[in-house]
Amino acid sequence: MKTFNKAIQDATTPQGALDILKEGNKRFVAAKAADRNLLDQVKDTTGGQWPHSVVLSCIDSRVPAEIVFDQGIGDIFSARVAGNIVNEDVLGSIEYGCKVAGSKLVVVLGHTMCGAVKGACDDVQLGNITALLSKIRPAVHAVEEPMNAADRTSANKTFVNDVVTKNVHLTIEKMRADSPLLTEMEKDGDIKIVGGVYDISNGEVTFV
Repeated sequence: MKTFNKAIQDATTPQGALDILKEGNKRFVAAKAADRNLLDQVKDTTGGQWPHSVVLSCIDSRVPAEIVFDQGIGDIFSARVAGNIVNEDVLGSIEYGCKVAGSKLVVVLGHTMCGAVKGACDDVQLGNITALLSKIRPAVHAVEEPMNAADRTSANKTFVNDVVTKNVHLTIEKMRADSPLLTEMEKDGDIKIVGGVYDISNGEVTFV
């Protein structure tokens, strides 16, 4: 598979970039990875990079964005932080990927049974993890069901996964609110911002 270069990036639309990731995930689930020589891609990208997408995902070792979307070297920017939350530094990185380096798509990728989300559900207090989980807790509060406090913990898989999805939505809302640059690019049609949830049980990404 050909390495992304400037000409290919320029010709790729935001929807086209999303389609690339969707097709890549289908290949991953089917165990039919694209034929590519990664060392050749190292050589092809020596002089520059022209990724089509920026993926913000969790640090979870089971969810490496390049692999689950079957992408090669130079194809995507990968930003990773527990709970796929945004702060000033993450937003700056995403803005660089889109405004400076020309990426056409931003994906906020959560995943089922996320450990950071579980910690937020259980109100874990531990070192710097406490501050990180505070950024996920609004998603916990935004999920209304179940109402019984005893069922609103990490032991309830359905609740955890509902919070995962809500956290993706709230992260996108915060991204738009805190980054006028990305909001303007999205409004102008230069980029698309979407959310997705990766299922750790089968490898499928569902876009939300």
